[in-house]
Amino acid sequence: STPREKKPNPFPLPTPFSSLTSISRGHPFRSDPKHPPPPVADLDRSPAPATPDPPDAGMEVIPAAAAAHDGQKQRFDLGVFVGDLPLDDDDAASDNESLEGLQQELEDCKNDQEVANILANGIKMRDYTKGVENSIRQVELDSIQDYITESENLVLLHDQISDCDNILSQMETVLTGFQTEIGSISSEIKVLQEKSMDMGLKLRNRKAAESKLSKFVEDIIVPPRMIDIIVDGEVNDEYMKTLEILSKKIKFIEADSMVKTSKALKDVQPEVERLRQKAVSKIFEFIIQKFYALRKPKTNIQILQQSVLKYKYTIVFLKEHAKEIYAEVRTAYIDTMNKVLSAHFRAYIQALEKLQLDIATSTDLLGVETRSTGYLFSIGKEPLKARSSVFALGERINVLKDIEQPALIPHISEAKSQKYPYEVLFRSLQKLLIDTATSEYLFSDDFFGEESLFQDIFAGPIQVVDEYFDAVLLNCYDAIGIMLMIRIIHQHQLIMFKRRIPCLDSYLDKVNMSLWPRFKMVFDLHLSSLRNANIKTLWEDDVHPHYVTRRYAEFTASLVHLNVEYGDGQLDLNLERLRMAIEDLLVKLAKMFPKPKMQTVFLINNYDLTIAILKEAGTEGGKTQLHFEEVLKSNIAIYVEEVLLEHFSDLIKFVKTRTSEDPASSSDKANIGDVEPLVKDFANRWKAAIELMHKDVITSFSNFLCGMEILKAALTQLLLYYTRLTECVKRVNGGSVLNKDLVSISSILYEIKKYSRTF
Repeated sequence: STPREKKPNPFPLPTPFSSLTSISRGHPFRSDPKHPPPPVADLDRSPAPATPDPPDAGMEVIPAAAAAHDGQKQRFDLGVFVGDLPLDDDDAASDNESLEGLQQELEDCKNDQEVANILANGIKMRDYTKGVENSIRQVELDSIQDYITESENLVLLHDQISDCDNILSQMETVLTGFQTEIGSISSEIKVLQEKSMDMGLKLRNRKAAESKLSKFVEDIIVPPRMIDIIVDGEVNDEYMKTLEILSKKIKFIEADSMVKTSKALKDVQPEVERLRQKAVSKIFEFIIQKFYALRKPKTNIQILQQSVLKYKYTIVFLKEHAKEIYAEVRTAYIDTMNKVLSAHFRAYIQALEKLQLDIATSTDLLGVETRSTGYLFSIGKEPLKARSSVFALGERINVLKDIEQPALIPHISEAKSQKYPYEVLFRSLQKLLIDTATSEYLFSDDFFGEESLFQDIFAGPIQVVDEYFDAVLLNCYDAIGIMLMIRIIHQHQLIMFKRRIPCLDSYLDKVNMSLWPRFKMVFDLHLSSLRNANIKTLWEDDVHPHYVTRRYAEFTASLVHLNVEYGDGQLDLNLERLRMAIEDLLVKLAKMFPKPKMQTVFLINNYDLTIAILKEAGTEGGKTQLHFEEVLKSNIAIYVEEVLLEHFSDLIKFVKTRTSEDPASSSDKANIGDVEPLVKDFANRWKAAIELMHKDVITSFSNFLCGMEILKAALTQLLLYYTRLTECVKRVNGGSVLNKDLVSISSILYEIKKYSRTF
């Protein structure tokens, strides 16, 4: 059957309401994901009335709504106008619908929970669809009712939106004008920025040009004040500063190639050159006048030099801008100081010569006899105290302790009538030389800026000192004095090293190299005097120490003491040679005595004296002392045997022969007749013999302590021999009868102790 025609709605919705159909589809019922809406037919599927809604249809509803809002409170029921929705007419049409594709749609919707429930419950699709459409229709009606209720607010909102739209339109117009003005301002700013950058670049260029131009003008211009100072001013601190400015201008003109091409230079250069010549002339006269002041007598050179130092820039100016004049100034200073210092040192040396005390001559040697005419003549020339310093160091060592003391002032010492050994004068002269050299070296380096200037200045003074030194050294036979001078030079080298002044290194090395050969020559003279000594003239019939031995001991002790801190191996070898020579001489002198005992006594006395002097010198022994101690011990042993043989020769011979035999067979060979005389002889005179030995020791040995030690050794050896004799007596048949004649060991020990107490 054909579907039933739908009747037209007698109450068509106004135009604004019709738009709410789409709003109703946004109801929360539609947005629930758990209950998706079923497909519904469009509510507007019924044909609309042929005549369109009047344009003011919507406005007719507003008064009714307003009236209801004013108090009537009657709800507008759309159901009266709409009625029920007939859906039965669609059933026949649905029966004719094709089922093609249904199976595919069921497969697609099998996961939908709502579809699954419908299929499971067996609800008819038609009934379910009808119910859904009715629900939708009801929702739509409710939404329209809500719109009608809020229509007044919507109108008010519309008016407000219109007002805002007008205001925003006005603001848009204003902002568009502002935007146009800002665009024009931005263009103007860009133009101004470009002009500013251009002006900044021009300013920098002008500043750079101005700085260069101002520097050029400042460097090349010659102020009137500078001309007045250079031409008419005195040489003072202001003059020095003006010289520096003039020097900079001269260097600027000479160094810059662009300046030479400038027109300003033609006007300025002649003036600058005249100023340079005037400055050079004035400086030359000023400096030469200062140098000539050094030639005045009694001028303190160091003080005058210090006063000249503040004008040292004048020398720098001459070096840079007048080299020929500088060479003249340099030559004038060298010539002046050379002559002045040479004269000063020459006068000082002449004054020192009056203070010199001659210590030794060519005859003052170890092996020269004192009875010679020359030696007696020299004794008359100098006091005895000076002659005692020929071989002994004594107080002469003090010159090394006073190494840094100021140089002697000759007229003060001369007024006190003081005289000094040459090493004292040598130290004073060298001290004055190194102090003067230090001052001159520092001044030359500071004022002239040339270290080489010193060598030219000091060539004359050093020559004066060398001539005097060579003359003295040529006639110097004082070996101890020469060794002291060697040590003085070494100390002065250390002083100059600490000062860091190298100017006298070569001179001090040269002096040192001159002293050592002279010392070796004088030392060899002493050595030759011992080796070639005349034994007959030296020998004296006296066992006490020889004066040559004392000379040797003092001489050796002095040299050893001066070598303690230096450890010079060459000097040690020379001392060893000297020791061998004195030993040979002493042995030769000892052989002049007729008795061996006297020879031994002579050697012991001389060895003992040598050891005592070496110990007093504080040399802590040394090889020489150790050697003499060994020789002394051997000679003491020889003397003990000789003195015992002199008094107990038979007893000693018997004991030596018997103790060398076998004790088992000695009783057969010795008998009571052999030992009885020995025992009785010893018992009768042993005390007297010991007393004689004591007197002999006292008179023979000059050193009492050494003599007592020798006596003690002799008595100890005697006790040993007598003990051996008593042992022999005990082994002799019938020896017991001699017990009454034997002296008890305790008695002998008592006598030994008695002499020990004396000791």
